[in-house]
Amino acid sequence: MAGKNQHVVQRDKGWAVKGEGNSRDTSHHAIQAEAAEAARDIARRQGSEVLIHGRDGQIRERDSYGNDPYPPKG
Repeated sequence: MAGKNQHVVQRDKGWAVKGEGNSRDTSHHAIQAEAAEAARDIARRQGSEVLIHGRDGQIRERDSYGNDPYPPKG
């Protein structure tokens, strides 16, 4: 069973990793790159996705680890 998708979101004092559906952040980081790497580590272990949000809150990047719903052909 796949784990929760991990979202990288901006906070007042930096960036946070938050599991989908969780009420609290998993971790806090000074820069977005650190938060993204932490989210990727969690997603690799859980076989889930990472969704990186920009400063405007919109998803700007997404990576799948594990069961990719749309694998490339050939």
